[in-house]
Amino acid sequence: MIDRSHIGALISRHQAVAEAGRLRFFAKATGQDDPRYVDERVAQEAGYPSLPVPPTFLFCLEMESPNPRATVERLEIDIGKVLHGEQSFRYHRMAFAGEALTFETRIADIYAKKGGALEFVVRETRVTGAADDPVADLRSVIVVRNG
Repeated sequence: MIDRSHIGALISRHQAVAEAGRLRFFAKATGQDDPRYVDERVAQEAGYPSLPVPPTFLFCLEMESPNPRATVERLEIDIGKVLHGEQSFRYHRMAFAGEALTFETRIADIYAKKGGALEFVVRETRVTGAADDPVADLRSVIVVRNG
């Protein structure tokens, strides 16, 4: 069983910048055809300071922490038993290319189902801008298969 004393633990805190070239690549890779996501001029004409960060791209930036495996290492989880459970995003404002964002990830909960055959680790990441203003809250759940 995963030690529940880790609930509330800080997993990582890092900064990442949403670079315009990566945003264009991500938009293309995900089939985004809205020109505001790839053309700086169109984005500015729409009233944005730069290219907007596509909603799920924040997950990519979250993975740029110094150690993306910090959760499984801290909890001593066998990566071969891990499944992706769920992922959700709550947005407070849009982020833009060139903006430095801070990601702070904590373990929000650990619980079991099916008599401990499945354990769930809930991670919550607070994303803030340069003035510590809220940008988004990311939530992900990993499932650990036991047995």
